[in-house]
Amino acid sequence: MPSPADLRDRTLFVTGASRGIGEAIAVRAAADGANVVIAAKTESPHPKLPGTIHTAAEAVEAAGGRALAVPVDVRDEEAVERAVERTMATFGGIDALVANAGAIHLAGTLETPVKRYDLMQDVNVRGAWVCARACLPHLMRAENPHVLMMAPPISLEPRWLAPHLAYTISKYGMSLSVIGLAAEFREAGVGVNALWPRTVIATSAVRLLEGVEPEECRTPAIVADAAHAILVRDAATCTGNFFSDEEVLAEAGVTDLTPYAVEPGSRLRPDLYVE
Repeated sequence: MPSPADLRDRTLFVTGASRGIGEAIAVRAAADGANVVIAAKTESPHPKLPGTIHTAAEAVEAAGGRALAVPVDVRDEEAVERAVERTMATFGGIDALVANAGAIHLAGTLETPVKRYDLMQDVNVRGAWVCARACLPHLMRAENPHVLMMAPPISLEPRWLAPHLAYTISKYGMSLSVIGLAAEFREAGVGVNALWPRTVIATSAVRLLEGVEPEECRTPAIVADAAHAILVRDAATCTGNFFSDEEVLAEAGVTDLTPYAVEPGSRLRPDLYVE
C-alpha cells in the first residue's frame, strides 16, 4: 500500500509532548490535519519548565489538528493502557507512536544516585517499551503504522559510555528496542525507526549540557520536520533505521538548514553520540 502524502486524519500518540521536541512533532503533524494525543505528565504549570498537556493541545488545535490531552506517566502501565483506550474511543485507531518522553542525568557513576539510574531506565527504556506494547495491537490494524523512538545510533566507543554511563545505557536500551521491534513486527508491516538530532536542540535539557549555549543549537522544528518525513514513508519498507534529522531532510530535498538555527551563522554543537 502506498504511503500517505501527509498525516491528514492520521492519529499520533506522542509521549512527552507537553513541550520541546514532542510538542514540535505534535504541532507539525497537526498542520496536516492529524489527530494528536498529547501523552505527558505535566497537567499544571511547572515552576521551571514551560508547557502543559493543555497548552500543547491548544497549539495542536491552533495548527489545524485535533488534540486529546491525556495525563500519562509512561512508568505507569495502567495509565498508558487507559490513555490508549481513550485514544481508541476518541479517534478509532492509532497510526503512529512517537516515543519521545525521556529522563536525563549526565553524570559519572559515583555522581549518579541509584534513584536517578532507576528513573532513566524506567522512563527511557521501560516507558518506550510499555507504550509500544500498548499501541502495537492497534498499530497492526492501521494502513501505514509507524513507531518512532527518539534514540541514538549505538556506538561502543568508551567516550559515549564513561562520562554518563547510566544515561547511555538507558538510551541504548531504546536503540536495541528499535532493532528488536523492527524485526519482530516487520511481517506485520509496522515500521519501527529511531531518530536523533545531529546537533544539540534548544530544549529545557540544554541546561544539563556543560558549556553549551543556546545560540549553538537548532530549534525543535528540525526534528519535527524530520519526524514528519519519516512518518509519511511506507512503513513496510522503512523500518529498522537509525536516522539523523539532517539525513532525513536531505533525502526529502531540504538542503538549507539555516532557518532551523537559533542564531543563524553561529557554530553548531554536535549532539551526544554523533561522530
